[in-house]
Amino acid sequence: MNNTLVRQLAIRYLRGKRSANAVPVLSRISMVAIAVGSGAMIVLFSVFNGFEHLVQDLYKAFYPDLKLSVAKGKFFVLDEQKIARIRSLKGVEALSYVLEDKVYINTDNNIQRVASVKGIDASYFKVNNVKPYIVDGRDSVSAGRIPTAIAGELIANQLGADPNSAFSKLILYYPNLHATNIALNPASAFVSAEVKVDGVFQVQEEFDSKYILAPLPLVQYLLQQDGKYSSIELKLAPNADRDALKKQVQDIAGSAFRIETRFEQNKTLFMVMRAEKWAVYAILLLVMLIASFNMIGALSLLVLEKRKDMAILKAMGAQAADIRRIFVTEGLLWSFIGGLSGLLLGFLLCLGQKYFGWIKLPVGAFIIESYPVRIQSLDFVLIIITIIAVGLLASWVPAARAMKGGLPGLKS
Repeated sequence: MNNTLVRQLAIRYLRGKRSANAVPVLSRISMVAIAVGSGAMIVLFSVFNGFEHLVQDLYKAFYPDLKLSVAKGKFFVLDEQKIARIRSLKGVEALSYVLEDKVYINTDNNIQRVASVKGIDASYFKVNNVKPYIVDGRDSVSAGRIPTAIAGELIANQLGADPNSAFSKLILYYPNLHATNIALNPASAFVSAEVKVDGVFQVQEEFDSKYILAPLPLVQYLLQQDGKYSSIELKLAPNADRDALKKQVQDIAGSAFRIETRFEQNKTLFMVMRAEKWAVYAILLLVMLIASFNMIGALSLLVLEKRKDMAILKAMGAQAADIRRIFVTEGLLWSFIGGLSGLLLGFLLCLGQKYFGWIKLPVGAFIIESYPVRIQSLDFVLIIITIIAVGLLASWVPAARAMKGGLPGLKS
């Protein structure tokens, strides 16, 4: 029996006939269940992709493409010749020196707290995407007569720092590494520096409650680390090979240093996000497999209903394998029609959410108003493969039964 006849028979059985038989009803229910599962998959995958892309954009504000830090200890000095070689690597667009540590903060109103101060140079804003998130004041820091800083929104609110006020100053304290006779002179226990909050950024709570960006020379003085850094951060070209550049930078810097990509700097976060996506896939796959049991029942009934037809085909020369192909094709048709219908509906829902923002996030829960979506072609490929697999699994048992003995006169 040729493939054309197999397809024609499968399509004919798909249409069904107007009778009290349960097969057409059960087949439609199976297709609806597959459609719901595949539609839910593409919608949830797209939402997860949207959140992952959004988080990656947010993390670009404080996590560079590549970060060089010392493997042991906090601070380091890297030979200028090695830095020059790193700058000259093809794919490296910018390089920034950073010095970071926790400091104690006090204000004129005696409001106190601990935060992380980041000493940054002029290239920092070329390497890290902070400027779009500065919501008030200036988007730069200065090491002038009165050094200026940019603070996270939550820190600024807690300390009462106002970038529009000339009197909004913070006093930063750090333990004096060279202090002696602290009992006789308690004031010598700390080194202090005064900064004026000249700008406020709002990224997300993790950063807004943690960081103050200040001029690098000021922070080097405060931490007593002249000429030293806690990291060197690199911005790479959009099409640069990150893994290859990481290896090249590692070879230049040596084994005493650690080179991390943005993913490696936030490995736990990204792994959790991806694990959540696959967990959702597993749950929806289970739903589709449960729906396939209904398809198995419907196909088994179809086998019984078409016994006379199969006997006629056998008399005309059809082989047992041909009979099996008819029912496998039938199961694939049910699965495909339901799955592709669900994919189309899910795709349209995602487009609507992307352009119109139908479903809103709780007010103040995030920096965006509605659920983000990002449609990826690989998700469609995965779901289509899943649909085919479910269709094959569901149709194989009834088809094998038809071939082996479900039909009179048919032998395998």
